[in-house]
Amino acid sequence: MLSPAGLDFWYLAALDLDFARIGPSMPFILQGLLVTLKFTAISALLGFIWGTILSLFKISSIKPLYWFSMAYTSVFRGTPLLVTLSLIYFAFPQLTGQDISAFQAGVLTFSLNSAAYVSEVIRAGIVAVDKGQREAALSLGVRYRPMMLDIILPQAIKNILPALVNESIALLKDSALVSVIGAQDLLRRAQIVAAEKYVYFEPLLVVALVYYLMVMALTIGAVLLEKRMQRST
Repeated sequence: MLSPAGLDFWYLAALDLDFARIGPSMPFILQGLLVTLKFTAISALLGFIWGTILSLFKISSIKPLYWFSMAYTSVFRGTPLLVTLSLIYFAFPQLTGQDISAFQAGVLTFSLNSAAYVSEVIRAGIVAVDKGQREAALSLGVRYRPMMLDIILPQAIKNILPALVNESIALLKDSALVSVIGAQDLLRRAQIVAAEKYVYFEPLLVVALVYYLMVMALTIGAVLLEKRMQRST
């Protein structure tokens, strides 16, 4: 519990806030929103596609595919995301001789990392689908690929939608890590303004609020989608 002196300190600190100082820089900060959304959308899409492929490897009877998918998941789940990002951004040019932009490094890192988690979620969703669905499809002569695409995966995704939304939210929030390699996202632009104006609380608070609103919008959209899917059953 704060003492009266502590309360006075926070009261005076609050009075010292001046959002007007960063007002002219707000368009510059908010331009990073497009970078963040573009980065998150591309990473989520590629991560979902690759994660779906990995999930099929994990339930495959072909042992090399199974072991590859399990090893892949183990590596990316057991390695800090920031370390992976640094390896791809700083070490990739050293190994290949080709430069890679901060945006490309971020998309590649987060797509590969997200796929490891998404693959486990989708695998669990596929396993949870009643085996009778697969047996009925096979008895009707439906081949494996159309069976998975048209029967099994749609049911699995409906069941795991909340988990996929959680992964998307985590990806959106973790996207702020690309600021450490110079990508001009929300956080990086806020840091630039903070250094120029010699104020840190105001621009960082704005960024925190923007992230919160994006997460709330994603959560509400997922709830509405889930209700719609439930009504369609």
